Amino acid sequence: MTNSTPISIDLQIKALSQTAGQIRAAVLPQRAVLPPSALEDLSHLESRLYRIAQEVAAFTEERKNLLALIGVGQAINSSLELNEVLRIVMDNIVSLTGAERGFLMLREENGQMQTRIARNWGQESINESEYAVSRTVIQRVIDAGEAILTTNAQEDPRFGGQESIIAFNLRSILCVPLKVKNDIIGVIYADNRIRSGIFSESEMTLLGAFANQAAIAIENARLFASLRRTLSEVTELKNMMDNIFASITSGVITADVGHQVTLCNRAAEFILGQKIPEIIGKKLDEILPSIAGDIMPRVDAVHVTDTIITDLEISHTIPQRGAVDWRLNVSPLKDANQSTQGIAIVLDDLTERKRLEAQRKLFERMVSPAVIQQLDPNSLALGGKKADITVLFADIRGFTSYSETQSPEQLVSVLNRYLAAGAESVLDEEGTIDKFLGDAVMAWFNAPILQPDHTLRAVKAALSLRERITQLHAILPPEAHLAFGVGIHYGEAVLGLIGTEKRLEYTAIGDSVNTTKRLQENAARNQIVISAAAYERVKNQVRVTPMEPMTLKGKRETIPVYEVHGLL
Repeated sequence: MTNSTPISIDLQIKALSQTAGQIRAAVLPQRAVLPPSALEDLSHLESRLYRIAQEVAAFTEERKNLLALIGVGQAINSSLELNEVLRIVMDNIVSLTGAERGFLMLREENGQMQTRIARNWGQESINESEYAVSRTVIQRVIDAGEAILTTNAQEDPRFGGQESIIAFNLRSILCVPLKVKNDIIGVIYADNRIRSGIFSESEMTLLGAFANQAAIAIENARLFASLRRTLSEVTELKNMMDNIFASITSGVITADVGHQVTLCNRAAEFILGQKIPEIIGKKLDEILPSIAGDIMPRVDAVHVTDTIITDLEISHTIPQRGAVDWRLNVSPLKDANQSTQGIAIVLDDLTERKRLEAQRKLFERMVSPAVIQQLDPNSLALGGKKADITVLFADIRGFTSYSETQSPEQLVSVLNRYLAAGAESVLDEEGTIDKFLGDAVMAWFNAPILQPDHTLRAVKAALSLRERITQLHAILPPEAHLAFGVGIHYGEAVLGLIGTEKRLEYTAIGDSVNTTKRLQENAARNQIVISAAAYERVKNQVRVTPMEPMTLKGKRETIPVYEVHGLL
């Protein structure tokens, strides 16, 4: 019998006990001829065999439960999916205890117990409308941290009068806590609403042992789910950061303490003129050879002083792109413990910006800043609008004869000195320079910004021009002593963009412009001629001498004019 199973041993011992009983019954009629002790021995043998059979039966039941417990443990630990673990737990509880229903509740973040799964004896999920359980029993298990067993809740004095037990007709109830390190994370509740006494201390002990395993498995599954959520969030954040990092218009380069590049984005790839695989893993001085002499000492200084270097501008040449202008910010790269792990370089390419700034500055020298401010590049359209303006024309007198004796370089140099004097005189009075016409300058006032005293401003500009010419004569050689003739007129003109989409000019057109040009052509050396229309606007502010009315080209009638001498 050494190779027999516990169940076969149990059956054999029961058979021997029955045989002993049968022998004792058969020899009772002959007890007179048998020794007195024979019957007693047979009776003791029968009793002893019966007790052994009971012990074997108990051992067999315990062994079955242990095997079941091992099997359940293996099952629930075979998965880290929380819902799957909960399903396995409940189906095995119902099977092990013979319960009609089983409920598993877990403590939520708000501290309340929430039913996570409910199963019946047919391994089917129970509808929420059938969640009729004893909250009293559950609460006592939670409060005491100990299992509760009742074979008939209707008659159990511990629960007498409880509405849920009476209303739901609850009878056999078994409820055990789920504990992890003495913390109750939930409860397992099993019941039978029809039969009483189906649960015993054995089931409660078995379920308690099972609950310990289940609690660990559930907690592991919850931790795994939490870890997976965290990993998903981290992955999502990383992807977002990667997208942000890739979309940053500034170049970003990181390097470790050994100056080896660990990371760079697409903007850095373009600025450096190198592919990312060619950059990662190389030394900073290898990817920035043209500025290594300037940048590396500063990188070392950032390591030593743990400070940030900002707005470092460097102009240099790289083979891939030619002349470039860069701005760099260099800062320490720290980990979560604020320990320096390397450096980060933020690199901005200023090449195009500086080119545009240079073009703008050139444009501002060619066009009045006031005009530039009025122009909207997004809504440029050909055409103009009428405005009352004061126009000023001034040209250099004696320039033609002077140009015959000078080299082109000298001629341009002197011309620019005189034209600059005219331009500065106009701009000081916030006038708008329309254009330079050879050795002449055309300007107007009262547009695009309205100026109530625009005619007076034009006169002041002309007087200032005369003073500036006197100052030029003090520093130029006698042969370069040239002069201006100035004409000023007030009237209506059309101001706007003239030309084509490829070549535009912001200018003024109208009879008033032509009249001013004719006045300037008839002005003598260093003479400021003003029309009667302009004089009427400043007659109380300037000193003038009436001149003979002028006959201007294109005009049928003479025009009254005045020579301006100064301000009153």
